[in-house]
Amino acid sequence: MHEYDALKARLARGWNTWNTRSVLSHVLLPAGFALNLGLKEYAGGGYLKEALIGREEEQIHPGPRTYDDGYTELTLTWQKIEVLVQSALDGDDLLLLVTPKSTHRRTPLLVVESGMLWNRPGTLVRDGDTLVATTPKGTVHAYATTTPVEEPYVWAQTPYLALPLDGPVGIATGKRRTLAEIQARVAAAQAERAACIATFGDLAEVYTAVQTCMAWDTVYDPQHDRVISPVSRIWSCGAGGYILFDWDTYFAGLLASIDNKELAYANAIEITREHTEAGFIPNFASVTGMKSRDRSQPPAGSRVVLELYKRFGDRWLPEMLFDDLLVWNRWWLAHRVIDGLLAWGSDPYEPVVDNFWEHEGVNARFGAALESGLDNSPMYDDVPFDPETHLLQLADAGLTGMYVMDCRALAELAAVLGRPEEAELRARGDQFARNVLSLWDEATGIFCNRRTDTGEVSHRLSPTNFYPLFAGTATQAQAERMITEHFYNPAEFWGEYIMPSITRDDPAYPDQNYWRGRIWAPMNFLVYLALQGYDLPDAKRDLAEKSVALLLKEWREHGHVHENYSGDTGEGCGVGNSDRFYHWGGLLGLIAFYEAGYYAGAAKTTE
Repeated sequence: MHEYDALKARLARGWNTWNTRSVLSHVLLPAGFALNLGLKEYAGGGYLKEALIGREEEQIHPGPRTYDDGYTELTLTWQKIEVLVQSALDGDDLLLLVTPKSTHRRTPLLVVESGMLWNRPGTLVRDGDTLVATTPKGTVHAYATTTPVEEPYVWAQTPYLALPLDGPVGIATGKRRTLAEIQARVAAAQAERAACIATFGDLAEVYTAVQTCMAWDTVYDPQHDRVISPVSRIWSCGAGGYILFDWDTYFAGLLASIDNKELAYANAIEITREHTEAGFIPNFASVTGMKSRDRSQPPAGSRVVLELYKRFGDRWLPEMLFDDLLVWNRWWLAHRVIDGLLAWGSDPYEPVVDNFWEHEGVNARFGAALESGLDNSPMYDDVPFDPETHLLQLADAGLTGMYVMDCRALAELAAVLGRPEEAELRARGDQFARNVLSLWDEATGIFCNRRTDTGEVSHRLSPTNFYPLFAGTATQAQAERMITEHFYNPAEFWGEYIMPSITRDDPAYPDQNYWRGRIWAPMNFLVYLALQGYDLPDAKRDLAEKSVALLLKEWREHGHVHENYSGDTGEGCGVGNSDRFYHWGGLLGLIAFYEAGYYAGAAKTTE
């Protein structure tokens, strides 16, 4: 579609931290010319060539930034070297300012290494204090404000400048500038960014946490010539270049929609385009061509696209994605329904690249648990898997509620587009909305999962047990019971930090391991959305306030936006499986934007 082709071209241009492998790598698109910042220290002779937020080898405290290099800021500490790294743009030119915050017996070096990324054509040379790149798009000069020294023991394969960090160092492209000129422009860009943030009023700090994480996690994928926002750079590096997860990337689109329509659209479109040959959006897709062809993930896509349409009003977006979303919706109906309810599953298939995950858990209980997105959730402990139907033998309240949400969102989009499938989708949504009522457990006062082999009700509760409220068929009295007896129950979900991924009285809660008791932003967010159909103002307000408090706890201290948080302490750190800069943690803050009515008004863009 020509609208998206034009959008892609606008996104993938200019200076930015496009290189997945390092937040210190500033790259000019479409040429692919990079200025990669590194550090050389003499106490041990080490060289930091690449840096990532959340990695143990270096500590990075990310600061506010624009979605491009218009203003970026981070503080880096490595081997007792501390530097403030800032960028600004002056027209089409990039300005970099590196200010040391520590002193040393022998002065460390800032290394500015030139590069032509992704095998883009071009030549690189060093000419004194200048790096020169000649590309088919033109010639780019990068000038230093200080005299470089000769240091051969830098692990670089291209021309570089080695600049003593005995004071602030500036780098400028386009034309030579003094340090004072660079400092002045950087200070002005910093003030401009601060003024923009201030316009968000009471939500300014929340906005900063959410948007900063999204911006630093946004990269360029040269394989498909696209701008995307994978969950984190660490995850993408581990996958060989990029990895996109299903609901994570849809949520990235929603997070970007606070102020960047084009990035929001790009994420929603690109994850939808990753659909498998069978037509479903996979759990994940990676740079190698490997996808989880046995399983999908929670069906959040249609709701996100509907939210984007309501916010920005561009008909071409749902028009572009509707058919793929419809195929996915019908796939759930054909492959994951048992006795009128939905169950998670994993289908056998022939491996494509012989990756570990093309074998591990496929057509087995673990693969079905992975499809839920809740991986090791206690809800699925000891639940048998039927290899003939390829289904976990558990009618899932959360999945069924989300499927109703998917049907109804897609039906609304069909109405916008004048598609005849509207009637089909509304009928299907209404049918499953009635069916989910069979999972109401009067004794417990909440919707419960139910074994499909024995009919036994499962009383292991998660925030997903609130998702049937998406159907709207529960009465107001039933919704109030769920809130009074479960949401506000300190033995289950209530507490200083909410909502744990399994109730506090569950035997698995003390594990505090991934989905076994830790708090996950998408759960809070989906529960908040599910509550919107009912008159529950106190619960919605309390969920919003506690979610924001949880997000800001580690943001203020470390600049972290975590993959998940402790249900006991609210800490994100302290475990090895909570990425420290994982963008969907920002959903904790997005709840506050919904609660404040931000999404009910005109869209605001600051890109």
